[in-house]
Amino acid sequence: MLFGVLSLMSFQLVDSAFIGQLGVDPLAALGFTIPVYQLIIGIQVGLGIATTAVISRALGQEDIAHAKNLGGVVILMGALVIALTCLSLWFFKVTVATALGAEAFLLPTIIEYWHPWLFSAWTGAMLYFGYSISRANGNTLLPGLVMVFCSLLNIALDPIFIFYFDFGLPGAAYASITSFLIGGVVVFRQIYINGWVSFTANKTKLTLAVKQLNAITMPATLSQFMPALSAMLATAIIAAYGATVVAAWGLGTRLEFFSIVVVLALTMSLPPMVGKLLGKNKFNDIDKLVKIAASFVLVWQLLIGLIWLVTSGLIAPLLSADLDISSIVVSYMQLVPFSYSALGICMLMVSVCNALGMPLRALLISLVRLFVCYLPLLWLGAKMYGLTGIFCGAFLGNIMAGLLAWLTYRKTITQLIEKQRAINELTIPAGIS
Repeated sequence: MLFGVLSLMSFQLVDSAFIGQLGVDPLAALGFTIPVYQLIIGIQVGLGIATTAVISRALGQEDIAHAKNLGGVVILMGALVIALTCLSLWFFKVTVATALGAEAFLLPTIIEYWHPWLFSAWTGAMLYFGYSISRANGNTLLPGLVMVFCSLLNIALDPIFIFYFDFGLPGAAYASITSFLIGGVVVFRQIYINGWVSFTANKTKLTLAVKQLNAITMPATLSQFMPALSAMLATAIIAAYGATVVAAWGLGTRLEFFSIVVVLALTMSLPPMVGKLLGKNKFNDIDKLVKIAASFVLVWQLLIGLIWLVTSGLIAPLLSADLDISSIVVSYMQLVPFSYSALGICMLMVSVCNALGMPLRALLISLVRLFVCYLPLLWLGAKMYGLTGIFCGAFLGNIMAGLLAWLTYRKTITQLIEKQRAINELTIPAGIS
């Protein structure tokens, strides 16, 4: 999963680089797809989280038939929901683009790109649902390999569709569609061979499957929108200090994403293990597993922080030739990355709570992290100590969020262990008699 996530990040950067060669207008048109794509991504990731949680739990309970039915419902439900979302965006494309601030002269370029791009978003979402079904069944190797394959294929096809076939900006979307479709053939063929999916017309079974998926999808989707909203609010706070600080902060947040890529991979690979143990009511084993993961995250992210501290003077000038920007980035790298351990714990606990079938608790952790810890301390630090305060606020906000997330998890797992112990105490005497 680590290599898969890294490959996705790489192909998106290369995609932008190829489009950048077409000029400013195509790159600007691409920029207006980003907030819209976050909406689609939020929905597909929310359903993907639910998929992993409910299927792995059904497998842990050895209810194979229900796990297969859930897989079928995920494919049908995901295809319909994402298709309706994309169709709505297509019908209201001019309204949406204008609302996002697109100028009139950019609209023809945006419209030309959105037609194939929305279809690529649908094919990408379907491939993601295939990944989720595979992960839920304990196979993380297949999604990781196909993610790498699709990313490399997309990079190879970009110049062919954009320049050789002279499709221009829409060529980037055609390259994505082609790579997603080929990846989909590989993934769904394996899903079919392994028998991970079945389709039933039984109304009761369908209703149960949809109900279980929706119970996690809705709050999980909402939690996916929180970071985007938080990022906009954080930028608004920092914008008061000028374009140089905003540029430096943007580089810092990109650095953060690369720094926590191992945590991102772990949040994808841990839930299937937790879900299966949950299905068997092995809460003590879940706790041991989570402690191992949390200990690894703490040590790993601390090591990353030390690396950024030592290399900040070398890396910052590579990120920007502007001396003012690079100097601010150095200050960022010397402090904020040391809070990524706590940030990683917070992300991990959100993932674990979703896997435990407690999406509202996961959503609560996300809300507290962003709107109780991170943003208030960022704002307070900016007001009291300016630029230095911003970095201190980000550092303390992440630390506080990680601590509260861990305490929330400890309370959750303790309650589950005690509840299971009470059930065992009631059932064992009955078995003896």
